[in-house]
Amino acid sequence: MPADLDRARDALQFIPPDLPRDEWVTVGMAAHAAGLQFDDFNAWSAAAGNYSERDARDTWRSFKPGKGVGAGTLFKVAADHGRGRDSAANNVRQSRPTQAPTRPAAPAKAPRPGMGAAEVWARCKPATAEHGYIVEKQGNAAGLRVVPDGDLLTVAGQRMAGALVVPVLADGVPVSLQFVGSPEQAAAWKAAGRPSKLNLPGAPVAGVFIVGDMVASGTVFVCEGIGQAWACWQATGCAAVVAFGWGRVRGVAADLRQRDASARLVLVPDVGKETEAETIAREVGALFVTMPEGWPLNADVNNLAQRDGADVLQALLTSASESPKPEPRFKLLTSADLHALPPLTWRIRGVLPAHGLASVYGPSASGKSFLVLDMAAAIAEGRDWFGYRVNACPVVYVCLEGAAGFRLRVAAWEQHHGRTLPAGLCVVLQPFKLTETMDVADMAAAVLSAGAGAVTFIDTLNASAPGMDENASRDMGLVLEAAKRLQALTGGLVAAVHHTGKDAARGLRGHSSLFAALDAAVEVSRDGDRKEWKIAKSKDGADGEAHPFRLEVVQLAPDSDGEPVTSCVVTADTAAADIQRVPVPQGENQRLVYEGIRVLFKDGRIGKAGAPPMRPCIELEAAVVAGAARLACPTDKRTSRARTAISGLVARGVLALNEGWLWTV
Repeated sequence: MPADLDRARDALQFIPPDLPRDEWVTVGMAAHAAGLQFDDFNAWSAAAGNYSERDARDTWRSFKPGKGVGAGTLFKVAADHGRGRDSAANNVRQSRPTQAPTRPAAPAKAPRPGMGAAEVWARCKPATAEHGYIVEKQGNAAGLRVVPDGDLLTVAGQRMAGALVVPVLADGVPVSLQFVGSPEQAAAWKAAGRPSKLNLPGAPVAGVFIVGDMVASGTVFVCEGIGQAWACWQATGCAAVVAFGWGRVRGVAADLRQRDASARLVLVPDVGKETEAETIAREVGALFVTMPEGWPLNADVNNLAQRDGADVLQALLTSASESPKPEPRFKLLTSADLHALPPLTWRIRGVLPAHGLASVYGPSASGKSFLVLDMAAAIAEGRDWFGYRVNACPVVYVCLEGAAGFRLRVAAWEQHHGRTLPAGLCVVLQPFKLTETMDVADMAAAVLSAGAGAVTFIDTLNASAPGMDENASRDMGLVLEAAKRLQALTGGLVAAVHHTGKDAARGLRGHSSLFAALDAAVEVSRDGDRKEWKIAKSKDGADGEAHPFRLEVVQLAPDSDGEPVTSCVVTADTAAADIQRVPVPQGENQRLVYEGIRVLFKDGRIGKAGAPPMRPCIELEAAVVAGAARLACPTDKRTSRARTAISGLVARGVLALNEGWLWTV
């Protein structure tokens, strides 16, 4: 457990505390779930410009065990801000997330009297080479100060007297301060659950500290902390910039590149951050170094210099690697390349592709949710659906409306089919918002746990994006971007259940960009009691083919009050096709005889040899008498002509005959 807590604390330090409030709360919930204490959360929050200890404490108290986001979110957010890709949360394939718009952070509050960066800096005394941290890291006291003995300055509940002070400078002026404990202080702070470096509360870190002298077009090392910067400067004589946390390296490096386009920038990551360093180096046109093999996670170049010497570090820094140049964004394909492309893969052949975005839409009470459940079950068990071939895969059904009714739909489906839902179909009943970046990441992780290439049904799109203006291109664009990100993370198909507008003939409700972005769309319609679905859009599929269906009522077990409970299941409606297939009488005599005997079947007998089970049968002779009575020919010829007509009806397949008994086919 201590190792897990240390890992969680390490992850927290990668995340800047100056987040919009909703994201700050999400990180706090994740830290709580990971087992961290309020002191950890408070010390981290204290570096934010709008920090309030009361707010931090009240927010922490609102977190409940087992509710809200999980610990994996902490590592996911830390990874998004540069933490090494070793955490379990990064099993989710990911690109850098597109943040949904959030309200801006509250403006920074004025620091408390005596707590401004310039005020605190002014009352500190110059550091000397004898300070414990400088001795431990073999550093240099130039430009640093120490909090005087007896000073009452307290950060995160810890006295700062004796701590080394590193100024965060912007245009040469301290805008914040970082307090670094001596080895003895660091041990005490760690015992109290604090990191060994603490930032001045209420003073956002928005600057750098430079060790050595920067030279135009010269080499500049970009480091996370001052210990690494000292080591780089001592080994090479070149300037080293302290970014004050790995999460700030990207911005600091970009700013340095803008200030000096010809500078030789070298990123110096700790062990575990090499992948992110390579990405940043590629973005800003920098080089990066990688620690030798065998060093533990978070080891840095200061450790290397102290163990192996400055000459070894110098060799490492001078051999910095250039990030591989990415392939051209646009690839020119030849005919051979096109023929080598993989063919389109189908989930339901001709209806839904295996990858992309899709929608099943229709008016209220059209039966679309029943239809989608049946579709989901067919995909999960690989069963043909309305005659279309299905390639099985896991399915995650996110039900955001009517959880109680959904339970009844499942019960009806299982009772009708005589089996439980396929094991590959899983259901999510918790709230989910496409507009929340963390929700999308956590849902992607859940979908991937169900299996690769899964289909994710979201019922409904509107419920997953509350407050969205469906008719606004900007709002719809944000929702589509989030749906595409969920699809990219899961690698399968994301299908949203949606409504039509007031004019059903105009199709999907909302902005036209929704339909344009879909790879497939299934339209469900209702005309009185008649329901059908058709392919409204299918890339490389057949659009427009309609399939009637009906909702068959299923009687379920009575409720606790003994009242009857029903739900429905989807069955194909073949009535129209059956009518076309049923043979009809031919000629006037056959028609009259058939009309005469048809009423007899109401009182027919069942269980006769050769007849289908439960099919009413009548005696042949009774049919002859009833049919003859309908004919208008001479009386002496009616019986023979009735027999001839019945024989013709049997020959045409309208009736069947066995052992003197007739029944309808």
